[in-house]
Amino acid sequence: MSETPAAENPVPENSVPVNSGAENPVAESPVFENRAPETATVKPNRIEDLVEIQQTLARYAVTITQGDIDGLTKVFTPDGTYTAFGDTFALKDFPALVAAAPKGLFLTGTPAIDFADDGINATGTQPLCFIEHSKHDMRIGYYRDTYLRTADGWRLRTRAMTFIRRSGAHDHGIPHVIERINL
Repeated sequence: MSETPAAENPVPENSVPVNSGAENPVAESPVFENRAPETATVKPNRIEDLVEIQQTLARYAVTITQGDIDGLTKVFTPDGTYTAFGDTFALKDFPALVAAAPKGLFLTGTPAIDFADDGINATGTQPLCFIEHSKHDMRIGYYRDTYLRTADGWRLRTRAMTFIRRSGAHDHGIPHVIERINL
């Protein structure tokens, strides 16, 4: 009778458990990095960064849906901008911009986020379906964003809207109905 070879260990011999221990709720299933124990370091926790950015973007959608300008501006850096309708708007312009915009539900999807190596910058793209409240007409598109880690957490630095038209064309919108009011 021949002996069956032992199953290979799926964890490399020189791997070191990362993020394991009593304080880690997933200690039973540690993340391993394939490197020697003496060089093992804990990487920045990208999961926490992703969750924080997603929460910032959720606050954007909820506050703009609810018409909460103060809450909306808090998700941006002080020099934050929004680009659409042929123009770029500074934070000070948001009250007039939001007042002139149609009202409805800003339904956003999970963003695709890329982190810069510096640990404080990231970029992303987030899908949007806007549903106007009175007729339930829809507008679809996506935001292209830049994010900055600040002392208060991750914030939007720039947000640029791209609309997807019925024809399949992607554009940034026609000049907005605010018709260049004194912004």
